[in-house]
Amino acid sequence: MNSTNWIWRSVSIASIVSTILLLVGFIYAIKDVNAPQIGKELPRPSQQLGAGVSDSMDLKKEYKISAIGDSLAKGTGDDTGKGYVKRSVDLLSMNSSKKTTLLNNLGINGLTTEGLVTKLDEPGVQYVLKQSDIIILSIGGNDLFQGAQLLSSGDGQKDETADSDGLTNDITAEKLRSVLPKSSERLQLILEKLRGINPEAYIIYVGLYNPFGDIQQLSTVGNEVVTTWNNIAQTTINRDKFMLLVPTYDLFTHHFGRYLSTDHFHPNGDGYQKIADRIVQGIQ
Repeated sequence: MNSTNWIWRSVSIASIVSTILLLVGFIYAIKDVNAPQIGKELPRPSQQLGAGVSDSMDLKKEYKISAIGDSLAKGTGDDTGKGYVKRSVDLLSMNSSKKTTLLNNLGINGLTTEGLVTKLDEPGVQYVLKQSDIIILSIGGNDLFQGAQLLSSGDGQKDETADSDGLTNDITAEKLRSVLPKSSERLQLILEKLRGINPEAYIIYVGLYNPFGDIQQLSTVGNEVVTTWNNIAQTTINRDKFMLLVPTYDLFTHHFGRYLSTDHFHPNGDGYQKIADRIVQGIQ
């Protein structure tokens, strides 16, 4: 009798321990899905374009759009000069019953987060942003990759300061990592200032990609820094239901020759079109 009781007691204990282990494993799995580690590219589902925002956009009678930021906002690298801003406006005009107007494109070649923080204080800039239903923002690439360029520039001339890998000696892994903290803080400040300038606009931030992902010297560290940057941006944007991050990282990885211009930094027309498709998807 005692032997039988001992056997049943052992089986019960083993069952309880197994159940506890399963529950712990389930909890950790849920935690890992909801809070992915920094430094890893966010899983594709968490980068899906926003739900709920499209409902608010349906209430608007027209789309008045402005763009601000760096050379990607301006459309540098696109032979047509449209970039993703004008392409997005064209797509919305074709696919929406609402009137779509581009108020102004305030993109500036070479602009950094530091420069944009100051520019947002200018009355003329604030006037445009206050009139906008949609603000498209691109900033950060010049902060992270300042000084990086290819051995062969767009006109085919050799850069005498470049090394054998085709990169200027100014760009290093240490420099890429060192600019991340302060620049990402300024990005958060920029998003906050934009919301302060226009409390009702739908703000679209175009995420970063690593234009040098096919170059050994900058591939791993570039991917790491860009992923961390995008994660920081996403964390800030998640606090505002009328902000959206449009991911671009996956568009260019393994497709540099297809979607980058000859300067190997900016998108070409096809690359800008891909980004525009996602912007419009997020609006509609």
